[in-house]
Amino acid sequence: MTSATAPALSAPTARLARLVDEVREAVGRGLAPGPTAHLVGERLAPHLGAPDLLAGRHTEGDPDRYRQHVLHAEEDGSFSVVALVWLPGQRTSIHDHVSWCVTGVHRGREHERRYRLVPDGAGSRLVPTQDVVNAQGEVCGFAPPGDIHEVWNGGPGKAISLHVYGADISRLGSSVRRVYRLPVGER
Repeated sequence: MTSATAPALSAPTARLARLVDEVREAVGRGLAPGPTAHLVGERLAPHLGAPDLLAGRHTEGDPDRYRQHVLHAEEDGSFSVVALVWLPGQRTSIHDHVSWCVTGVHRGREHERRYRLVPDGAGSRLVPTQDVVNAQGEVCGFAPPGDIHEVWNGGPGKAISLHVYGADISRLGSSVRRVYRLPVGER
C-alpha cells in the first residue's frame, strides 16, 4: 500500500491529545489484540466528526493516491494514530496488516471489501466475504490473521478516516504486512 506520508509529527490538537491519552490507557491494559482493538474503538468513536480533532494540514489529500498523516506514534512503539485522506476513487491494494487496527470514519464514507484466503489445489485463492460501507462515526476493528481487505472512497467528496494501529507506523511507514493480487479480470 503506497501512500504519501507527512514529513514530521506536529503538536496535536487538544482533542487529539485526549484521544491519545484514552488510547494509551486502553493499550496499557496489556490485553490480547482482539479485546484491545475493541477498547480502542470505544475510545475513538466519540471523537469522530468533531471539528476540533484534526488540524487543517491533516485533512489535505493528494491527487495521485490516498494520503497518510501520522498524527501520533507512542514512544514505546505500542500504537500509532494515523489520518488517511481519500479523494474520490482512491483505493488501497488488497492487503493485510502487521498488527491489530481500529478504523473510524471522521468524514465522508469508506467502502471496504473483506476477503478470506481459501486453500485450493495449487495453493490458495482470495474469496470476497463481505462488502461494507462505513459512514461518518462508524468504527471497525480487527486483528491478524483474517484481516485481508481493500478500502476505497466510492463517494463524490473527500473522505477522512482515523486508524489506530498496534505498531509504530512512523518507523514502519505502513501498516501493511502483505499485498494480495486477484487474477486478471476479477474484482
